[in-house]
Formats: sequence, C-alpha cells, structure tokens
Amino acid sequence: MSVTANTTLRFDEEQAMIMDVARNFCREKSPISAVRAQLDSPLGYDEALWREIVQLGWTGIALPEHVGGAGLGVSHAVAIAEAMGRAMLGTPFLSSTLAGQLVARATPGLRVDAFLADVAAGVPATVALQENPDWGSDACDCLFDDRGVLHGSKCFVPDALAAGWFVVVTRHRGAPALALVRAEQLPEGAIRPHTLVDETRRAATVDFTGVQLEPEAIIAGDQVTVALCDHYLLGALLVAADACGSAGACLDTTVEYLKTRKQFGKLIGSYQALKHPCVDILTGLDAARSFVYHAASLVGDGSLDRDAEIACRMAKAQATDALCQAGDRAVQFHGGMGFTYECDAQLYIRRAQWSQQQFGDALHHRKRLAVLLLDQ
Repeated sequence: MSVTANTTLRFDEEQAMIMDVARNFCREKSPISAVRAQLDSPLGYDEALWREIVQLGWTGIALPEHVGGAGLGVSHAVAIAEAMGRAMLGTPFLSSTLAGQLVARATPGLRVDAFLADVAAGVPATVALQENPDWGSDACDCLFDDRGVLHGSKCFVPDALAAGWFVVVTRHRGAPALALVRAEQLPEGAIRPHTLVDETRRAATVDFTGVQLEPEAIIAGDQVTVALCDHYLLGALLVAADACGSAGACLDTTVEYLKTRKQFGKLIGSYQALKHPCVDILTGLDAARSFVYHAASLVGDGSLDRDAEIACRMAKAQATDALCQAGDRAVQFHGGMGFTYECDAQLYIRRAQWSQQQFGDALHHRKRLAVLLLDQ
C-alpha cells in the first residue's frame, strides 16, 4: 500500500488531555531561564523536576500495566515529547522510553519485568547502540565472551551519567543481542562525557569492558533484530516530535522579536522579507506535525509495518528540516545579537543540529523512503 493511500490520523481525548497537561507542566516548570541554568550541570536537568515527571506517570506511559506502566503505547508518549521539545526540557525521558520499548519488544517473556518495572518507576535507562557516528552502520565490536564478560565500548550513549540501566546492543552467535547492565556494574571511570552542540542534551562514551553478565541479563533471538529495526524508527519518531515542539517555540520567539524590534522607525516584522520566511516556517511546521501524528497513529505494541516505517521516516525528515530552518532564521532575524551566546536563538539552532543527526538525518531517511516508495 502506498503512503498516499494511508492517511490515518487518530487523536483521541486521552491524547489531547495528555498533551494539554504536558504543555502546561513544561511551560511552568521549564522557562528558558531554567533551561539556561542547567546548561553547565552534569546531568543537564533538575532531579527534583524528574521526580515530578515520574509522579505524573510519564516514564511508564508506553509500558504494560503489569510492570507499573499505563499501557497506552508510544503514540501517547509523542505528545509528551513534543511538549518537552517546546520547553527545551532536557531529561532522560526519550532515552528511557526508547530503552523500555526496545527491551519490551525484544522479548515476549516475563524475565525482563524487573528492568521494565524500574523504568516505569523512573529509574533512567538508555540504549548503548553506536560505535561510530554513522547511523547507517551495523558495526558491533562490543561483544561478550563465553564466560559472559563484556568487552568493548559504545559512543554517544545518551544520558549515560544519569542512567541506572544500560541496554547494550551486542552480538550472540553472529546475531544481534541485548545485554542489560546496571550502572553499578560499570568500572570506575567507564563513562567519559562528550561535549555536544546542544548543551541541553548529554551523551558519553561508555566502556563496558569487564562487566560480568548474568544469563538472565542476555536477550537473544530473532525478535531482537526486529526490535532493533523498530527502535530506529521509534527513535526517529520521538526525536521528530521533540523537534516539532522546539520549532514551534523557536518560531514564537522569533515572531515576538519581530513584533517589538524597530528599524528605520518601523517594526521589522512589517517587512515582507521577514514575514514570508516566518510563514514558510509555519507551513513546514504544520506539515511536520501532521506527519508526526500520522506516524503516531500507526505505531503500536507489535512490530512496525511498512506504512509505519514510511510515516516515521517522513516525520523525521520533515520535522528536523523545519527546526533547522526555524533555527537558522531565528539567528539571522535577531541580527548581530542572534550570533551571541546570550541570545535564545542559539539554543534553537543548536537543538536543530543535534536533532538533525539523531537516528539519521533527512537525507538518510529520504534515501530509504525512495526505496520504499519507488521500488515497486
């Protein structure tokens, strides 16, 4: 079925309520002043605020009820991701949600209930996936030996300093496998933080060498490969939702400036050269949100099908392009001040650069969309 024949877009009252609560909460708890106050902190977020997020039940919103989750699925997490993006709120929400989904989808058994219950209860978790900056690479040199001892490291592990659990992507008998590692199992000095272009985000290189795995901590089988494919797509979708929120906030910031700044005795927002690009950003943002919520309507607890893959890839490509355009224009329209660190436009253009690269940039996804849509 072509994507042109699938225009599913569902948004129920429950999702609307979650979006309303999330927007109000993030707007109140994460003004730009609070965001800037956390830029130099080790974790990048306020731990008291994280506890409030946990109390709202957001960390378990997509997890099954029998592990303490709400059982609402990833589609309901999308609205929260967008609200957090609008507030530029950097927390382990995206990392924990994706880690929980990867493990839940990789095994139908109940032996991972302890892990999922921890995630639902607010213990931050993250996926240690990459070994180089190429999101299209399937290289994996972080392996465990016959004694169950891990050897190797992973780079760009999101929220590594905050994580209580690591889901390490490894291999078992030549096939993809997952290893569940508790933070206390890591040797001293195993986490080396990166400096990211988006200072509201955190990532690190983590050395897992010497970690002893218990048999129940190893998840192997054909379902792991399927779950990893879903992980890439769900990651792209949640980052796209976050990017939509950031693009909306960036546009609001820019328009507010255009309505107050005067040049040659006139408000600069009255000039068509500035109004038209703002309209372009708005139409691009509206298109991105449509793609995001279309994709959210198609993803479920089961393996993602072709239509869901198309929708997730289109959402990621459109949303990050919209945020890049919004961030670039925000810097330019603020004039000389826009190039200074103190201008909030810097936060948005940095978020745009980070979002563009996570789970593959627009070119990465459009190359794969060409195969899905044109190679019939």
